[in-house]
Amino acid sequence: MSFQPPDLSGRTAFITGSTRGVGKSIALSLADAGCNVVSTGKTVDDSDTDLEGTIHETAEECEERGVDAHAIQLDLRDTDRIHAAVDEAIDVFDEVDILVNNASAIQIASVEEMPANRFDLMTDVNVRGTYVTSRAFIPHLKEIGGGHILTNAPPVEMTSAPGKAAYAWAKMGMTFVTLSLASELQNDGVAANAFWPVTALDTRATRYFGLGTEADWRTPDILADTVLELLRRDPTEFSGHAVYDEEILREAGVEDFSGYNVTEGDPAPTSAQMFDPAFARPE
Repeated sequence: MSFQPPDLSGRTAFITGSTRGVGKSIALSLADAGCNVVSTGKTVDDSDTDLEGTIHETAEECEERGVDAHAIQLDLRDTDRIHAAVDEAIDVFDEVDILVNNASAIQIASVEEMPANRFDLMTDVNVRGTYVTSRAFIPHLKEIGGGHILTNAPPVEMTSAPGKAAYAWAKMGMTFVTLSLASELQNDGVAANAFWPVTALDTRATRYFGLGTEADWRTPDILADTVLELLRRDPTEFSGHAVYDEEILREAGVEDFSGYNVTEGDPAPTSAQMFDPAFARPE
């Protein structure tokens, strides 16, 4: 059975880091489902960089799918800019009931090899960015009677992360903030959940850091479908979970994941095992 997306007509999503990779895939998949999109990120001109994609290109591609879209340049290290971006999105669409905390910085290195400024960058973008953006949306979500906060971050299963302590701290911090929000907002109709891929995904970061080969990767579409399935669920009934893509899509009836694979074969669960070394797929 292939995944069947929900109808998100009339809803609006604010997505961080939507210029390329997972964030762009989520934006386009939501647009395909009828959801309006606020595309945010730092890149507005890719002519003098090797990073392809801009927030405006993502917004335009969403509009080509028949929805309304709006691009806002956003650096998650800038608190004032986050609040201004949230206010702008609400001014444009009146209601924004979906927040996808997707943007994050990555560098994988030991404590000895990781300079403090790179630690600060990942903490500021990943944990603090998720915290400030989510916090900025809380009054609006309460006012409109609920919504979804979704964060691209792993289940918290480890007590140490040799060789990747800074990145693990920053990613699991995103999860910790999200699950804390779930408890804080449980009486306000706002669901807060985290989602994470079992396998590595074909993104620029995966290629740059040499995290396997194409045989080890799936496309970002699997996380986009995971987000769609989470948005199908009643926010008053499903909140406070950190889920894997395979787990949530199996519950949605998906049995064959080969359509997400970059090449033939079944990629190993390397992304899950990055943060949960004991992770194993169910028999």
